[in-house]
Amino acid sequence: MTNFSRPSLYGIANCSTVKKARDWLALHEIPVDFIDFKKHALTPEIAQNWLTQIDWGALINRKGLTWRGLTELQKQAIVDAASASDLMLEKNSVIKRPVLEIEGKIRCIGFDLAAYEHLFTLKDPHD
Repeated sequence: MTNFSRPSLYGIANCSTVKKARDWLALHEIPVDFIDFKKHALTPEIAQNWLTQIDWGALINRKGLTWRGLTELQKQAIVDAASASDLMLEKNSVIKRPVLEIEGKIRCIGFDLAAYEHLFTLKDPHD
């Protein structure tokens, strides 16, 4: 396994995609700190850190119920990182999840099996 500090997984416990990620991590005995948005609100510092690493459009889940529940005016107001940050802080369930962070860097948004396998497994180059 790759050698780095304990990863953080951000999401909502009852989200099916978060469950898939957590199940995969547990199956591979990879310890993570799970931060449930319903119990621990996203902080402005974390939102700002994420938005310096990745385009705000990749963090906003436009297919989810929270986004669909916004008025057209609210949706149209999300035009840049600052407005996306405000929305993410106000309605954290609009964030695409899970967000996997390792050593302060976003490594994966959503559950991508190939990305997780790449991040967490080492293959012997002689195999």
